[in-house]
Amino acid sequence: MIATTHRWGTRGLAALAGIAAGGLTLGVGELVAALVVEPAAAPFLAVGNTFVDLTPEWLKSFAIRTFGENDKQVLLGGMAGVLLVLSAIGGVLERWRRRAGVAVLLLLGGVAVAAALGRPTATAAWALPSLAGVVAGAAALTLMVGRLRDRAPAADQTRAVDADPSTSGESASAARPPRRQVLLLTAAVAGMAVLTAIGGRRFGRTLAEVREARDALRLPAPADTAAPVPAGAELDVAGMTPFTTPNRDFYRVDTALDLPRVVPEEWRLRIHGMVGQEVELDFEDLLGLDLVERMITLTCVSNEVGGELAGNAVWLGYPLNDLLDRADPSPDADMLLSTSVDGFTAGTPLDVVRDGRDALLAVGMNGEPLPIAHGFPARLVVPGLYGYVSATKWVTELELTRFDRASAYWTDRGWAAEAPIKTASRIDVPGSFAEVAAGRTVVAGVAWAQHRGVTGVEVQVDDGDWRAARLADEASVDTWRQWSWEWDAEPGNHTLRVRATDGAGDRQTDEQAPPFPEGSSGWHSVVVRVT
Repeated sequence: MIATTHRWGTRGLAALAGIAAGGLTLGVGELVAALVVEPAAAPFLAVGNTFVDLTPEWLKSFAIRTFGENDKQVLLGGMAGVLLVLSAIGGVLERWRRRAGVAVLLLLGGVAVAAALGRPTATAAWALPSLAGVVAGAAALTLMVGRLRDRAPAADQTRAVDADPSTSGESASAARPPRRQVLLLTAAVAGMAVLTAIGGRRFGRTLAEVREARDALRLPAPADTAAPVPAGAELDVAGMTPFTTPNRDFYRVDTALDLPRVVPEEWRLRIHGMVGQEVELDFEDLLGLDLVERMITLTCVSNEVGGELAGNAVWLGYPLNDLLDRADPSPDADMLLSTSVDGFTAGTPLDVVRDGRDALLAVGMNGEPLPIAHGFPARLVVPGLYGYVSATKWVTELELTRFDRASAYWTDRGWAAEAPIKTASRIDVPGSFAEVAAGRTVVAGVAWAQHRGVTGVEVQVDDGDWRAARLADEASVDTWRQWSWEWDAEPGNHTLRVRATDGAGDRQTDEQAPPFPEGSSGWHSVVVRVT
């Protein structure tokens, strides 16, 4: 019994030592990344971002559908759990055989180095944080578990203790590893792990600093304000999606595990490639231009039929076409390849940017500087295209090129190269599986077909005739429209469906299609119970 208790006790200490060593590996990596390279080179973020890049389409869609904007937190939490378990196993293995646990750390470090060097903006220096972290973690693990091994009871000592009860207390005490010393060492290493992680956050550009820069920014008044929203553009229906989406409620879908931390004074935009002359401007240059305001609805290609990955806002920015004119694009160029500060890329059809629509290099959203999560200090907004080919956040580079010469982040993963938004409509009220009282009931929702506009919405009850809904006033062809229909609801279970017609006269298709590879389609429906 004594031997069994002792064995599990030392294993538990070894597991704790492994966890502390793993934490130190990450903490030192983050500190070195902040001091020597940049925060994105930290091993935890490098591996996480690589995992995002390698995630298969079905898993990405499942994560967005299931967790929404919390998908990144779920991923980070899952990674932390896996690392916790692997670190504990490494500690136990190190107790079992010298250098076995160190080998686990080296393996994890190799994965982190490969992930860091594989990032789009990486240089050779990006390997340093992971290497430094592994060296620190391995040294700490060897020290902690070595104390257990050096004083561990030999098999014959344990047998002697069991055989001679008169000496069991004294012998066991002498043979027992110095648990208190090991615990103190483990606590010290864990404390160092926390301090180095905090140091990494402190010495790198912090989100607090970016928030302060954003709060201090005063955007200039637009040279051309957005057209006033018609009084009849928003219907007075309880539970209805508001016409203008507040910044805090605007959907967020991107590949950034850790929000890029860019302050206005460090931001630069470079326009190059197939151009007559390269153009560079800083944030002060951008604010000095004649900015315009436009209301535009954005939609994510991952939006399921009836989903909520769409939002409408007033954007402040400079016309993208005018900005490109400064660079004198080649007539042979047909793609605008935009790049984010974190290396994300999007390929936008150049003819769309230059056909007269309100494509913007945006700096403001609903009367405020862009929120950090939505691209502060600058991003692209192009009406009529899904965001993955048009709405690059934290944008720092625009390259004029061709679709037969370049590709972008999501098109490399099988998504369509050109992605016009499909005509869509959604029932907001009543909600699915809602109970409503018999009699006059309002059915209402939103419909969108950016840059074509919505000219009609129809509602169907069960398999009955399609009935024309009342459309709210149109703000512009680039925004969604609210709609409502009054229904004489009869008791029982009923299925409500909706479809829209766009400004080109094309009716929303009933063909069911998933988001991949060019956006979902089909009629949204809800089932309600009338009592």
